[in-house]
Amino acid sequence: MNDKVYKVLEYDKIIEMLKAEAASPMGRDAAGETVPLTEDYKIRELLTETDEAVSVILHKGTLPLGGLQDVKRKARYAEKGGVLGMGELLGIRSSLKVAEDVYKFLDDEEITYAPGIKAYLEVLRPESRLREHIERCIISEDEMADSASPALRDIRRKIENQRQSARARLSAMVSSSGNRELLQDAVITMRDGRLVIPVKLENRSKFPGIVHDRSSTGSTLFIEPQAVVDINNEIRELELKEQEEIRRILAELSKEVGMCVRSIVSNQKYLVRLDVIFARGRLSVKQGAFAAKLNDSGVIDIRRGRHPLLPKEKAVPVDVSAGETYRTLVITGPNTGGKTVMLKTVGLMMLMTQSGLHIPAAEGTTLPVMKKIFADIGDEQSIEQSMSTFSGHMKNVVDIQKEADGDTFILLDELGAGTDPVEGAALAIAILENLAAAGALIFATTHYSELKKYALATPGVENASMEFDIETLSPTYRLIIGAPGKSNAFEISRKLGLADSIIEEARHLLGNEDIEFENVVSALETDRRSARSKLEAAEALSEDLKRRQAEIERRERELVQKKE
Repeated sequence: MNDKVYKVLEYDKIIEMLKAEAASPMGRDAAGETVPLTEDYKIRELLTETDEAVSVILHKGTLPLGGLQDVKRKARYAEKGGVLGMGELLGIRSSLKVAEDVYKFLDDEEITYAPGIKAYLEVLRPESRLREHIERCIISEDEMADSASPALRDIRRKIENQRQSARARLSAMVSSSGNRELLQDAVITMRDGRLVIPVKLENRSKFPGIVHDRSSTGSTLFIEPQAVVDINNEIRELELKEQEEIRRILAELSKEVGMCVRSIVSNQKYLVRLDVIFARGRLSVKQGAFAAKLNDSGVIDIRRGRHPLLPKEKAVPVDVSAGETYRTLVITGPNTGGKTVMLKTVGLMMLMTQSGLHIPAAEGTTLPVMKKIFADIGDEQSIEQSMSTFSGHMKNVVDIQKEADGDTFILLDELGAGTDPVEGAALAIAILENLAAAGALIFATTHYSELKKYALATPGVENASMEFDIETLSPTYRLIIGAPGKSNAFEISRKLGLADSIIEEARHLLGNEDIEFENVVSALETDRRSARSKLEAAEALSEDLKRRQAEIERRERELVQKKE
């Protein structure tokens, strides 16, 4: 695999969709590292995990992974003797709570349909005692609970008693009728952690004590009266003891974290892994997707496959197969007929499956595991390199040709285009022959009649066409395997108003052989449409007969019951 094929097939957009389904930042980062694998057994393991995640989601819901945080570095710091802050310890607590919640979620006797996911019970270590200890001690990032220790509770009780005593004395001062004229306001406030009262500047001498602040106008002094200085000093000493006790408790909790570091780090690793697994499961449920069956015979058989990046209601399901009687599929049809979308659909489904993702296709879809996937799709013109569209495509083809072998899947869009049609068609056939000889599985789109003829005449090569409704001038996006398609250039031009005389002149300029071939293709298309119409009518008649038969049988049962 290479970065170019990811970009061309828009695999990066699939990964962004997967990341959006992860519950935690770490899960999103890990999901972003998802790449297609080439080992069959590893891919099967991933697909089984995704299957199980979907089953759990549909039966019980998704895992409670929302509070997972990256705490590995913090836990390692605590292991080395570092003291964690309250916010860091709360992060540890949050991750331990996630581990505990996930453990309880999976520890359910009814989850018998997900043995692989349930096996994570054996490696998760919630460390409930540590989690409960942190919860009991810490309220928020800047507040420790009184219950953290008896000593802390006792210190805070003493601080409160002293503050009440100081407030009582100050309240008596500010409420005294003799002091009301001396004070700016009859209030008690705080400055530098000390209880003070606002005194008018001219009355400073009447209130012995310590000046802590001055108002912006300078007319008010905030004085700590001498009567409460000693009490405030005691409060300050108690506050220092409180901080010392808080540091001791943090050190104690950090030591416990260090003792549980293996569990914390291990939990994080496995919870992130579960987050990615369930992200794959949620994406599958959202897309209405299923797991493709893997085969080692190089067979592609996609049933009712929808482009993974298109909304369900807009994507037209397509059936496509290759790899059994033919390994090269030549796809023709008009521009905007859906050929490129079809190539990207198949390529994306290959990449998604080998990444352990489900694909939006019907059950029964089977895909091979390919070591290499190449795609040459889109305009490869490069101004910087003075490279034409043809040269850009050909450079890609040269690179692909060097790597092609029996474990290679190749997508080629408009092979041989951008140069003289005769030379381009001949070159395209030679390239397909070379790639097929190397054993590669190839899907190629083209407008060239020569490639249609080549596919008709060459064993191991098959024609396919994207259906186009000439009446509405719009593609149906259905892939018809076994029949070449027409470009419909003349018919489209006539529908758009081009004069018949010009179209007839163009027909005369075509060679007789080309006209005869297009007539054969047109006749085949007409016959196919007629056959499909008759088949649809027959199927509708069959369904109607079945309904009528069921109604007759129901009435017969009712008559028998009435007779009895």
